[in-house]
Amino acid sequence: MPKLKEIVNQPEGRRLEFKASLPGNNELVKTIIAFANDAGGELYLGIQDSPREVVGIDEERLIELEEKISSIIHDQCAPVILPEILFQNHNGRYVIVIKIHKGSSPPYFLKSKGIDAGTFIRVGSTNRQASSEIIAELERQKQNISFDSELVFQKTVDEINLQSFEELFLEKTGEKLTKQVLSKLELFKIEQGKKLPTHALVLLSDDKIRRQLFPYAKIECARFKGSIPGNFIDQKSIDSSIGLQSEQAYQFILRHISQGSTDYTGVYRNDRWEYPVIAIREVIRNAVIHRDYSLTGKDIKIAIFDDKVEITSPGKLMPSVDFSDMESGQSDIRNKTLAPVFKRLGIIEQWGNGLKLIADQIQGYPEIELSWKEPGIAFRVTFVNKNYQQPEELQPELQPELQPELQQEFKEVLSALGTKLGLSWHQAGTKSAPSRHQVGTKSAPSWHQVGTKSAPSWNQIMSILEFCIKPKTIQEIMQKEEWKDRTKFRNKYIKPFLELELLNMTLPDKPNSSNQQYQITKRGDAFLQFLNQNSQRI
Repeated sequence: MPKLKEIVNQPEGRRLEFKASLPGNNELVKTIIAFANDAGGELYLGIQDSPREVVGIDEERLIELEEKISSIIHDQCAPVILPEILFQNHNGRYVIVIKIHKGSSPPYFLKSKGIDAGTFIRVGSTNRQASSEIIAELERQKQNISFDSELVFQKTVDEINLQSFEELFLEKTGEKLTKQVLSKLELFKIEQGKKLPTHALVLLSDDKIRRQLFPYAKIECARFKGSIPGNFIDQKSIDSSIGLQSEQAYQFILRHISQGSTDYTGVYRNDRWEYPVIAIREVIRNAVIHRDYSLTGKDIKIAIFDDKVEITSPGKLMPSVDFSDMESGQSDIRNKTLAPVFKRLGIIEQWGNGLKLIADQIQGYPEIELSWKEPGIAFRVTFVNKNYQQPEELQPELQPELQPELQQEFKEVLSALGTKLGLSWHQAGTKSAPSRHQVGTKSAPSWHQVGTKSAPSWNQIMSILEFCIKPKTIQEIMQKEEWKDRTKFRNKYIKPFLELELLNMTLPDKPNSSNQQYQITKRGDAFLQFLNQNSQRI
């Protein structure tokens, strides 16, 4: 056990709680039950939490309190919980340590309330009443079965659409996904003569039953402008088979972070992403394979900001995994049927290797800080760019309340840009470029539809400018706007933006460099504000 002076400096959390004195019976047993239902934990009596101070317990009361604590736990908790109760001396002051191990027969509950109302779990440093979903998961843990191994009775294996899973399996393994393979992977079981799929197989399928049973088994991706949730630059909902989701989410992130040259080894250029992409890939894979699919109403979320990348997965970190000790090769599997499938597909490379890969790559990125926390019943990993500097405040003439002369100047920019791109601001929309007042009619597509190669929209202009808040290559911009002809795209968009000083080149002295990137200027940022303020007129 760590020394008390080390414990005192730690924050309360999933496995640790401090009390100055013995709490009320209900408060005590809720903590004990929550520890037993989760990863275990230690409750220290005689240590005040706020401010943190060892106040101690009267030495003459130690034995009396030990017996009282044992009686309360025995009388009020079910099934039986056997605590370890220890005494520690800290500079002449005694502390009682109540150590609870992870229970082998969950759910543990308060006898007086019963299982439904008396089961508690640990969420951060608090005790929460468990939902019916959590109680069901605790029951499965006791039986050593996983949610993904349970059967679906609505359809047989032969009735489920497995096309994309079959194609993926053939591509990654070189084998056909036969019934024999499905059986070896335990993706179906025979019940009363019927071959019934497991939850795992449904999650891997393309069948509409997947969306009926697991409408939240998806990844919501978003790129935000700035460092807090708010304005979207781009977003995507990934609702495919879970075997494909991690790669699609990974590609979304790559589209929104930068890659640049750091140095040269001989004549060879060394490209380096601004974030450790191998570590990010592993976190995404872990989010998909280890998420709790039994939790309804919760999806995986990926949020990209100017200064960080956040990946949040439903379900708490597995009790035996310590994310702060990534070098030790830990492995604990929530989805016991899906995990071997992911290993066959190469999504899991080696048991217990993922955390070490993350730790190894982070070492090569001293400017990136890796942090993690459990917001509610979820697990979030964040990659923070410590070198990020908030953009300087715009000069007075570039503030949202633009000066009249700048307003007029931007109207002229609108006119010039509209002429180059075939767009109109004051005039009603034409067949080739409908106005915003016409969208959604029979003669004009909706606002989200306008903006094709033949008829770009102001929305598309705003999208490109927002996308270039961070430097982007022309290829990245083309990919986002779904263009293939580089020359036409450069002439139609990039050149006008450069001429009007809305974008600039990161390498102005080498306009044709393969490393060339484009970034919004302060003038472009102010013009973007102008477009937003006047959007109803466009």
